[in-house]
Amino acid sequence: MRHSLSVCATQCILYSLIWLLLQKASFRYFLQKTIPMSDTDASLPGPERKTRVPLHERVAAERALHGVCGAEPAFDGRRARVLAGTGADGAAGSGGVVYWMSRDQRVQDNWALLCAQGIAVRHGLPLFICFCLVPRFLDATTRQFRFMLAGLREVETEALQLGIAFHVLKGSAPEALPRFVEHHKIGCVVADFNPLRVVREWCSLLCERLRGMRVSVVQVDAHNIVPAWVVSDKQEAGARTMRPKIHRHLPAFLTEYPPVAVHPVSGPASVRVDWAALEASVRADTGVGDCSWIRSGTRAAFEVLDVFCSERLHAYADVRNDPARDGLSNMSPYFHFGQIAVQRAVLVVCSFRRTHGVSVDVFVEEAVVRRELADNFCLHNRNYDSVEGASSWARGTLDAHRADRREHTYTLEQLEHAQTHDELWNAAQTQMTRDGKMHGFMRMYWAKKILEWSVSPEEALRHAIYLNDRYELDGRDPNGYVGCMWSICGVHDRAWAERPVFGKVRYMSYSGCLRKFDVGCYIRRYRK
Repeated sequence: MRHSLSVCATQCILYSLIWLLLQKASFRYFLQKTIPMSDTDASLPGPERKTRVPLHERVAAERALHGVCGAEPAFDGRRARVLAGTGADGAAGSGGVVYWMSRDQRVQDNWALLCAQGIAVRHGLPLFICFCLVPRFLDATTRQFRFMLAGLREVETEALQLGIAFHVLKGSAPEALPRFVEHHKIGCVVADFNPLRVVREWCSLLCERLRGMRVSVVQVDAHNIVPAWVVSDKQEAGARTMRPKIHRHLPAFLTEYPPVAVHPVSGPASVRVDWAALEASVRADTGVGDCSWIRSGTRAAFEVLDVFCSERLHAYADVRNDPARDGLSNMSPYFHFGQIAVQRAVLVVCSFRRTHGVSVDVFVEEAVVRRELADNFCLHNRNYDSVEGASSWARGTLDAHRADRREHTYTLEQLEHAQTHDELWNAAQTQMTRDGKMHGFMRMYWAKKILEWSVSPEEALRHAIYLNDRYELDGRDPNGYVGCMWSICGVHDRAWAERPVFGKVRYMSYSGCLRKFDVGCYIRRYRK
């Protein structure tokens, strides 16, 4: 299986050589004129800098050159696993290959799409991208749906430019995809990996239905740098056990991407998506507004990454935990929707290692180790959003303090409207409801105070997850669930000194925040 997938992708690259060579003049321009992705240009005074070429164009040149030169292996078969049928060989003699896009909503830097294109090229078949749109998803509101749909418009445009049909199907994958597969006589479906229960259930149902149609299903982890099934086959205790496993595999998996090329085999012409009708079909809560500070899509994601690297990366290690400072990457919404690959972001950030080494290491810890640890937890613990999913020591200590007196208790409505006695907490809640993003340090304080002010740990976790999933652009994500579980249930943490309500779960206080950052500045910024 691994060998055949690698051969597929390699053949795909060979088919695209003509297209790539036609871009030779453009590549020469980039090589001679482009400012390097690393920070060697950042030290130059403004007037002495060359005209800055957008990051997404610099990356496109680098990606295409690697495709021409064959500097990196096209596809590592360990990124894929067969869920149904015979894998890549199942496509032979069929009407095409489908890439079921879900978690990774981009064209380039997408191992799943590269795998699907490789299979299609090997067998001389058309390639289809299908996205299945459900009218509701967990506690997402129209804020998140509109952000997602705006990014998918960009996907459609780019896919059609490459001769790849793009379809948005209404309904969940097990409902909508079998009809599409039957109509187009598809022989193989390539699916994204997602550890969340609802998506895994969709994938399982889809496999059951496609087996009966003799259609193969291949799953590719295009979201993590090290595939979740490669890094570990069990729930890891925490970052201390996950970190060495990640770093052991990084040299093999943190590689440059080959390009998704113009597809050499045409299929049935696809009808342009009616985006207005799709948005009207969404039945999510309309009571949460859009976020004015952020634009959706892959190009916007590259712009945000470029600004972070050129303006804030140098100080990231020192200021990332200061909510009063603008020190974060702001990449999490783009990572969540897969509008940019974490692997691409890490490749770009790592090009600054010579002068920003400490900050680069911290970014890799947060974006790779901690984020993939969250996927590991959700993959191996079906109770990832329940107190039942916590360690025995945490469940025991929370239960022992269940009857402790709470000085303050608040209803969900009071929490949602930032109506507590704690101005710092209110500011954090306001940042989340207004901006769709809360500072990472404040997410910990915010969730721990919900535990302190709730009648039970179960209620605290339920309220924290609801608010996070409703307002955060990056909600409904393993990172969010594990963040709430860390704060309330001690997941990936250890026992601390015992105290009321919290038991041995780590405590955070207002006075502790006063010692760490300018609390007043943060409160003034997000005062209601």
